[in-house]
Amino acid sequence: MSLATLDLAFACLGTMGYPMAGHLARAGHRMTVWNRTTSRAEAWVREHGGRRAGTPAEAARGAACAFVCSGNDDDLGAVVFGAEGLLAGLAPGSLLVDHTTVSAGLAREIDAAASARGVGFLDAPVSGGQSGAAEGALGIMVGGSREAFERAEPLLACYARRSLWLGPAGSGQLAKAVNQICIAGLLEALAEGLRFAVRAGLDAGRVVEIVSQGAAQSWQMDHRARSMLEGRFDFGFAVDWMRKDLDIALAEAGRIGAELPVTALVRRFYEELGARGGGRWDTSSLIARLP
Repeated sequence: MSLATLDLAFACLGTMGYPMAGHLARAGHRMTVWNRTTSRAEAWVREHGGRRAGTPAEAARGAACAFVCSGNDDDLGAVVFGAEGLLAGLAPGSLLVDHTTVSAGLAREIDAAASARGVGFLDAPVSGGQSGAAEGALGIMVGGSREAFERAEPLLACYARRSLWLGPAGSGQLAKAVNQICIAGLLEALAEGLRFAVRAGLDAGRVVEIVSQGAAQSWQMDHRARSMLEGRFDFGFAVDWMRKDLDIALAEAGRIGAELPVTALVRRFYEELGARGGGRWDTSSLIARLP
């Protein structure tokens, strides 16, 4: 797609979708939005202009591309399929871009349904969290046809630092699983390292200051070590969402015969935190379960 002004739809204005849709509006596109909670869609329209639709299908009618960023497989299916779903409103030749983290199997199912209607589809989960969405600095892992990606790429650039095509439908979701596997293991290691430093009588903040200059450095260390040491977790990517993502990764691992022993362990640790009332805490709260 060119950079010309387009009619676009965005469904599900959650923590991520709200600012992502805002970037598209600021780029000059004509936006129609839908959200289950009507008041949030109305607030978005007051802030960014455009119009609010009563159903996903209504939002998608006349749109060159419809975007969705929902919660899980069931949520996404309800928004995409059926008489009031996005696919029902999209015309042949249009695009559907899904930014939800879901199973690769559902991505392939949507791709098949979209193809039958002459609609291009991309599974395009994101990394970068709420701050990345707000700043327009997300990383986007994309599956689907190369042609659909090339058409959508100028739009993705409105809120992405980089988007990368990885292969056929489902490839984006599989790459997101890799992302979450790596983050889970890294956060547990960081939690253990910080707790070790404290128990050893070290100034953990100063330890981070020096080890972050070497091979142990990571985004999580740079952005979460201090808040972990201070016991602050009321922000960021929620434990409940990470558990959902790790369940997806573990299920896929079972299908393809990949061993994920550390991922399975950290998933159990997140379950413990959820049972303690920490389901909405940031994923860095792994340190809270360590004595």
